[in-house]
Amino acid sequence: MISISRRRLFRSAAGVGLLGRGTAQPAPKSPRALALIGDRYHNADYIRVSLDRVFKEVGVAVDYTILYDQLSRDLLQRYDLFVCLRDGMIWPNGYLGPDDYTHYARGLENDFPEPKPQPWITEEQGAAVKDFVASGGGFYSLHNNSHVSLSSKNYREVMGGAYIGHPELRPFQVRVVNKNHAITRGVPDFMVNDEQHFVAYDKDPKDIILESENLDGLEYESHGKKSVAGWAYDYGKGRVVFTAAGHTNHALWVPAYFEIQKRAVKWLLKQM
Repeated sequence: MISISRRRLFRSAAGVGLLGRGTAQPAPKSPRALALIGDRYHNADYIRVSLDRVFKEVGVAVDYTILYDQLSRDLLQRYDLFVCLRDGMIWPNGYLGPDDYTHYARGLENDFPEPKPQPWITEEQGAAVKDFVASGGGFYSLHNNSHVSLSSKNYREVMGGAYIGHPELRPFQVRVVNKNHAITRGVPDFMVNDEQHFVAYDKDPKDIILESENLDGLEYESHGKKSVAGWAYDYGKGRVVFTAAGHTNHALWVPAYFEIQKRAVKWLLKQM
């Protein structure tokens, strides 16, 4: 028979008691993003393919949707980051095709009604995005998403600016304006063949991080050859980033711009 001292027995019991009272610490909550993507001129498939690479490399789970009408406070509260790459238009009466700017209809046998867009966003949806960010969420607005700001004061207030227009695809330079920001530090200027979006910026100039310029001296209407092309700022408890390039995978995957997108996601989630 093995004898166990009374002192040793109490020591063992005390050890078991401590283990039994301990509670496992909950695992840190993994950030999750909602991406509202796709419109007449921007196929959701190419956007998803491009953004998948970004989210995979930064280790953030993402849910994609094309259901603009489902954007709401209840939906956003499930996420830490809202990403939007789509414009502000829907076409209830249809349209000829995504490339129908001026010449698509020539030669068709039957006439087609002139397509007329209308905005999809409501002020309630714009307020939902604004409140989401003010409460601590992140908002990454990409490329033509500045167009949504033309239809909602609340959306523009949080997004920070609005769409003016763009010329056809052509090469231009994207220049890093703020070289000390966490998103752009050490990132070189880069060339891209893309739609050079001209946008109005409403906030403090100190928060501008990128500028675009056509180095061939080509202008866009009366707006010159340069435009603000990116900004990043705190809004309430949350953060906002806008970057203007992104009409094609080629543009989204330019190495320097790809790095900016990854850093933007991390900065918005306050991981850097």
